[in-house]
Amino acid sequence: MIESIQQFDIELFLRIHRGLSNNFFDWLMPLLRNRFFWSPVYIFIVVFCIKQYKKQGLYIIGMIILTFALSDFTASKLVKPFVSRVRPCNDFGLANFIIHRVPCGSGLSFPSAHATNHFGIAAFLICVFYSRWKPILPTGIFWAASVSFAQVYVGVHYPIDVTAGALLGTMIGFICSLIFKKLQPEF
Repeated sequence: MIESIQQFDIELFLRIHRGLSNNFFDWLMPLLRNRFFWSPVYIFIVVFCIKQYKKQGLYIIGMIILTFALSDFTASKLVKPFVSRVRPCNDFGLANFIIHRVPCGSGLSFPSAHATNHFGIAAFLICVFYSRWKPILPTGIFWAASVSFAQVYVGVHYPIDVTAGALLGTMIGFICSLIFKKLQPEF
């Protein structure tokens, strides 16, 4: 059973990594996974929260930071060492199939910390702001999913890595939103 899931994961990885290969994605996907590319979004969120919600905005920013910290710690320090899955770009069995679009890194693969972190933040923001701004749902999911998809396209994660990261991050983001609502019931 595990072997058939891993085989499916490798086949899907290759369909995305090699099968969707094109010049536009080769340019775009490395950008989407780069934290500096998203800096204007992060700055907007901070400025918006402070300007729009004053003191509560500071609590929102603090909870976003907590969500990120919990997501990153859980994925990188708890789950990855336990699972110890090698990244596809470091897998000797895939060496002849990998297109090197970004440096691979020496870290482990499962789950994707990028996916965990971005889905965690997106889930938190969706839970906090959905009642006030409905477009946060598709916007947040699209943002986190595009970062996660880019991880597979550039060859540093398998599809199951980003799927598990998305589920883990969503759970952490949801829990952090419950904590925020408990601490700020009037929001």
